Amino acid sequence: MERQKSMESGLLRKSLSIRERKHPNDDGYLETGLSSKRHKEVKKHHNEDGECCVTTSVCLITFIVVTGSFCVGCGTGYSSVAQHGIVSDLSLSVAEYSMFGSIMTLGGLIGAVFSGKISDVLGRKRTMFLCEAFCATGWLCIALAKDALWLDCGRFLLGIGVGIFSYVIPVYIAEIAPKHVRGSFVFANQLMQNFGLSLFFIIGNFISWRFLSIVGMVPCVLHVVGLFFIPESPRWLAKFGRDKECRASLQHLRGHDVDISQEANAIKDTMNFSQQSGETGFVELFQRRYVFPLIIGVGLMLLQQLSGSAGVIYYASSLYERGGFPSAIGTSVMATIMVPKAMIGTIIVDKMGRRTLLMASCAGMGLFALLLSVSYSLQSFGILPELTPLFTFISVLGYIISYALGMGGLPWIIMSEIFPMNVKVSAGTLVTVTNWACGWIITFTFNLLMQWNASGTFLIFSSVSAVSIVFIYFIVPETKGRSLEEIQTLLSNSVH
Repeated sequence: MERQKSMESGLLRKSLSIRERKHPNDDGYLETGLSSKRHKEVKKHHNEDGECCVTTSVCLITFIVVTGSFCVGCGTGYSSVAQHGIVSDLSLSVAEYSMFGSIMTLGGLIGAVFSGKISDVLGRKRTMFLCEAFCATGWLCIALAKDALWLDCGRFLLGIGVGIFSYVIPVYIAEIAPKHVRGSFVFANQLMQNFGLSLFFIIGNFISWRFLSIVGMVPCVLHVVGLFFIPESPRWLAKFGRDKECRASLQHLRGHDVDISQEANAIKDTMNFSQQSGETGFVELFQRRYVFPLIIGVGLMLLQQLSGSAGVIYYASSLYERGGFPSAIGTSVMATIMVPKAMIGTIIVDKMGRRTLLMASCAGMGLFALLLSVSYSLQSFGILPELTPLFTFISVLGYIISYALGMGGLPWIIMSEIFPMNVKVSAGTLVTVTNWACGWIITFTFNLLMQWNASGTFLIFSSVSAVSIVFIYFIVPETKGRSLEEIQTLLSNSVH
């Protein structure tokens, strides 16, 4: 046991120095086809801190991958804008449409249960192909639906694809992005979700629900085409001993004239240590060495959902209507600002750091949830009725902006960073399932809570946001600027 601990704590620090002492002038050490004479030449491909520069290849690959996130946003926004048309054309009851709206989260929960294992067996790239098969089939079922059964089947299949996407996209991006921009690149997942959501909020006011579902299939097809041109994750390849393919993938990502030896060797050493530890199942996941990252991952997902985020996004229109503000104007303004606010988060996440942005996001969510609680309370007592619509508009808009700047995307970034490869399947699955399960509970009970007491509901959400700040301050570490191997070693050492 002591030997394992020392190996883990000194893994990254010792790895390179040992090789350098053994092979100080051996070109074979680089294993990249670069001679030592070109060592100075490749320096220009790194920044002043010695970090590899962001290549065009990484940017294009990330863009292709987050096209899947765009599909997620389209699916999320569909039920809100299509409600009137579907209910009118198919004569659905409120209960039937509520089932249609919430069954996507149930499908997402099923997809999340198998997301880690599927991505581990098939690889990240082929898993995304599978996701699009579910999504495209789901959209087709909705477009051709003649009754509630076909609608629900399509929405459920769409949810399965979205649930798997929610795991594999941030994990893939985290495994290919340079460490100093990893946060911004993974946050692009949230940015593209907002693109899809905004698009459907806008065009859904002008086209029929059937045609809107066909529009939803377009990014699925484009994503499938793009996936043929991206490499597999180098860390996934290294995990299965495919070292030559791992180095080829890493070389493609970092540039053909870049010395990848140090990064490749760090990945290989980490995989060797993971293999010595053995593949970890759900039972072994609760060993002491994994407790800290598990608390962080599960805790952030619980707090993200229990703060009411899914309910506010899914039922924003009804919140505006309850407060007396025109829902059409409210949702249009939301659609307009969703992309800019997500872009801000993408830009500042690697400048401010994860912890600071998370706490600022929770503070904003708590403040605006409290304001909305006060607004509904004043409305119930008939006090300042002329201000209730304005307070409602400001509160809902401010809450969603605050959510998108931090709590919307950062828990997924941190989830993709903190788990070693030997537990990434089981731990990632548990964290993703936690998110979707809590999301389903919130979306299913939200309207019931609002009927019980609208003011009290948002007072609870505000309190959860306050608890989130305390949790982040004392538990969540800063991962900005660290490699995945450094983060995992740091978290493992914290429990010794």
